[in-house]
This record gives sequence, structure tokens and C-alpha cells, in this order.
Amino acid sequence: MNNKPRKELVVSAIENGTVIDHIPAEKVFQVIKILNLDKTESQVLFGTNLDSHKYGTKGIIKVQGKYFEREEINKIALVAPSATLIEIKNFQVVLKKHVEIPDHVIKIAKCVNPNCITNHENITTKFRVLNEQAKELKLKCHYCEKYTDKENMVFY
Repeated sequence: MNNKPRKELVVSAIENGTVIDHIPAEKVFQVIKILNLDKTESQVLFGTNLDSHKYGTKGIIKVQGKYFEREEINKIALVAPSATLIEIKNFQVVLKKHVEIPDHVIKIAKCVNPNCITNHENITTKFRVLNEQAKELKLKCHYCEKYTDKENMVFY
């Protein structure tokens, strides 16, 4: 009889959907919010402050029946550039990829400048993504040229 304590948590697999892995632990709830997973009818499982050999701690989100579109993946990349997307079909991994920080984003974030035309007119926001280092990630508004740092980004 083995009396060693179990050191891992077993969470049920999803049949079809997406796993977002390697999220910085402090960003899990922000990712849930920007993807509107707090309002979905789908089954969502998440964990935060999980042990990670590479990052120390990490977060993970599993979403049953959901595959993310490019705009949603761009949001994840801006908030959690270390994240990995794993698509599951019939309990099998069919795609595993790291998110990539885009060069430009359109219509997914608001400009922080209250005087920007995008905050007063029906104009789609456009930003150039500046990424010297993931921690230095900033958005530069196409219209007013105001910079938005990673901590001040507001998503639609």
C-alpha cells in the first residue's frame, strides 16, 4: 500500500475546447475578464498560483466548447505574452502554439487619452504595439499618438 501524499491536482479533461496555459499567475483573472469568460455559458475551469518549473507559478484556464478568434488571441498576448494555447478535439491535442504579440491591434482596446477622437467619434481604434521587452509592452494610438502602457490597457 502506497501512503505517499499526492502532490498533483487532477482536473477532468475537456472533450472539445481550448486550454490557455502558462499565464502569469497574477494575470489569470484579467484574462478571464477580457475574454468575457465570467459571462459565458460554457464550462470554465481555472487554476492560479500553480507550480511551474519555468515561471515559478502560473495560471491555467480550460474552456469547454470554445476556440478563440484572432482578436481574442491578441488580447491574451497583450496581457499574458508567455501564454500557450492548446486546442482540444475529441480529448486529443490538435494544436499547441505560443501566443504572439501582434505588431498592430485594431478595435480591441481603448485609447487612454480622453481627448482622442476615438473616444468622441464612432472611429475604430488602431494601435501600433511597441514591444522592446514583454514587460515594456506599450500601445501607440494611430490617431493621437498617445502611449498606453501594459498596466493601463482597457479592452472592449
